Amino acid sequence: MATPLTADRLLAILKAEGVRTAEYTGWRTRGRDAATGKVFGPVHMVLNHHTAGSNSLAVVAKNGVPGLPPPLAHIHLAKSGLATMCSAGRANHAGTMAKNAYDSFLNEKTTHPAPSKASGTVDGNDVSYGIETENLGNGTDVYTRAQYDAWVRINAAICRELDWSAESCGCHKETSVEGKVDPKGPVEGYGTRGRFEFTGKQLRADVAERLKHPASWSPSTSKPPTTPPSAPTPLTVAQQIAALDKRVTALEKR
Repeated sequence: MATPLTADRLLAILKAEGVRTAEYTGWRTRGRDAATGKVFGPVHMVLNHHTAGSNSLAVVAKNGVPGLPPPLAHIHLAKSGLATMCSAGRANHAGTMAKNAYDSFLNEKTTHPAPSKASGTVDGNDVSYGIETENLGNGTDVYTRAQYDAWVRINAAICRELDWSAESCGCHKETSVEGKVDPKGPVEGYGTRGRFEFTGKQLRADVAERLKHPASWSPSTSKPPTTPPSAPTPLTVAQQIAALDKRVTALEKR
């Protein structure tokens, strides 16, 4: 568990990790702490979402949706890879988590069970940072290469700062007792990898790889050169004569 980062520190670690950032007006003091009488933190995971819409920055940062007041995440991640800071306090993004699923992220297990309400529940808004990534969530809308790269960097930046492993990074669908399905959909590519389907497991693998390197590291985007097939070794004169004799003999037996 960890004390939530100050607004200044959260912004600084994202920039150090190579994330392009913007600041929504008032984000440093915006949160659900006072309105709910609850305090954000201690925290011990990053929870990843898709917005299920487009042009959703104002919805996430300021407007909310019916029955769910804003802010709806700490960070909004656009298709361009721009991360906009939306809240430094408690945000309405996680809802109710199954305790068995949450505990697996809390204890940084390498496997994460399907969320079971029977295990008990946890208020996920108290214990997790939320990232809302712009995507329609219809299973066909594509996360751009720049967007996924920033997504990995954001998760890694928080883990690096708080000394967490990549197993502290989860998805809404991996924790929710409400049957959430996000995030889902195809990713344009990452590093030297072409198009692939988003999964929490792959995101954690990419975050884990990033954490092996300094915050300034960038994955290679160049594919290794392919080795051309070697040319066949030329036959010696003796081998050519032997091959010719063999062919003549075969023809004479027809």
